[in-house]
Amino acid sequence: MSQEAEASLEIIQSRGGPAEIEVAFVLGTGLGNMADTVENPVVIPYADLPGFPKLTVSGHDANLVVGRLEDTNVAFMQGRSHYYERGDSRAMATPLETLALMGVHSLILTASAGSVNSSFYPGAMMLVTDHINFNGLNPLIGVASDGGFVSLTGAYDPRLAKRLKRAVLRAGVTLHEGVYMWFAGPSFETPAEIKMARMLGADAVGMSIVPEVILARRLGLRTTAIAMLTNFGAGFQHGDPSHAQTRETAAQGAIALKRLLRAFLRTKEEAWVVSSQ
Repeated sequence: MSQEAEASLEIIQSRGGPAEIEVAFVLGTGLGNMADTVENPVVIPYADLPGFPKLTVSGHDANLVVGRLEDTNVAFMQGRSHYYERGDSRAMATPLETLALMGVHSLILTASAGSVNSSFYPGAMMLVTDHINFNGLNPLIGVASDGGFVSLTGAYDPRLAKRLKRAVLRAGVTLHEGVYMWFAGPSFETPAEIKMARMLGADAVGMSIVPEVILARRLGLRTTAIAMLTNFGAGFQHGDPSHAQTRETAAQGAIALKRLLRAFLRTKEEAWVVSSQ
């Protein structure tokens, strides 16, 4: 772990954060208010934590919120740094290392995304089951020794997916499943790129999630992701996305996502049995 992550951990603990966090959430554009229900929250601005990113995009509050929710020690990252802000795919490395040092065993990433599936309408949620790294960028490039050779088979943890599906029944919401394709941004995709994404098997497109999944996988964090579908992709179903539309639709969908994540925390994990057949 980096010295910055260790220093950030000391600051969090010195301000009264729980000794150990079980579940952490990264909140995407327009979803930051999901941390408002945390009990006895400790709110720490990213600016106070060494190695945490300086955010430049509206819709991200740039705070780490730790506390209790549904009898669980939780951490919410209100916002993330994107590759397009500084051209750094490792921008979220220190925050994720800090979460690992805090004892986090389950990481749920949330993000706004564009739908390229005619059955997945804006306002719906999609459980990411796999991704396509269209950029070819990788946050593990340059990692010393053999540390970058990380398997991404099962990167979106099937146990967390199973638990989320059970939580869907409790929450009374709809959760689609599909493949996410990562684009660098910040400009939205062209109609031709959206057509390509559909041909390659993507169900949604976006500008985050993938670098964080790769980094988390290296840290041994069990990870999954939920995409809040805020628009149709450019030229698809008359889609013409904008950042304002992304923020507005994400804020509306946050109500259902909040219910789902609280139900997830109330849903205890079943024993995981690996079949020998």
